Amino acid sequence: MGDYLTLVSASLLFVGSHFLMSHPLRAILVSRFGANGFMAFYSAISLITFVGMIIAFGRAPKADGLWPVGDVVWIFASLLTLFAAVLFAGSFIRNPSLPGVPAALAAQTPSGVFKATRHPMMWGFALWGAGHILVAPRIDNFIFAGSLIFLALVGSKAQEIKKRNLMGGQWAQWLRRTYFFVRPAALLRVGIGPWVAGALIWALATWAHPYWGVPGAGLFRWFDF
Repeated sequence: MGDYLTLVSASLLFVGSHFLMSHPLRAILVSRFGANGFMAFYSAISLITFVGMIIAFGRAPKADGLWPVGDVVWIFASLLTLFAAVLFAGSFIRNPSLPGVPAALAAQTPSGVFKATRHPMMWGFALWGAGHILVAPRIDNFIFAGSLIFLALVGSKAQEIKKRNLMGGQWAQWLRRTYFFVRPAALLRVGIGPWVAGALIWALATWAHPYWGVPGAGLFRWFDF
């Protein structure tokens, strides 16, 4: 594991800084920098630590995969990342969890991707990570993508506790009307907008994979457009 120490350290720094800034240090930082200043500081630290994580991932050894990866695995992983893109695209519409969004949204009937889960953005990251682990089952990818999955899902639960303390009854109602885990069948009823936007994001991302040294992702694995 010594060869992966830099990647492990970078991943811990990325994940740990998120939890520290979102919870124990949040009030102190907001008091010091103000709401807008805190968001700028949070974004800067997140970007810096994530770039460091990407650099460490690129330099980590690329061992053999732990299981064979054939077309069936690629198809399943491609579907996971497509669903991830749909959830991510729809998460910006009427999301009561986003900073600066009126808390009153939590009292309304869930719409769009929130019919599938109350954490569409976080599940988007988690499904993206799971899909990439499936097609690249290497130690470096378990560390990198696994860190993102951990942050997304554990962070979602931590956010629920924080929001319940801040918003009280409104957030409790939102929890009762929504679901933590993704309901696959509900993805078919999230509306055309998230699907169109998500499909575009997914197509662009899979098309760009050769520029990241990973040829043949998504539909481009089987079709030459």
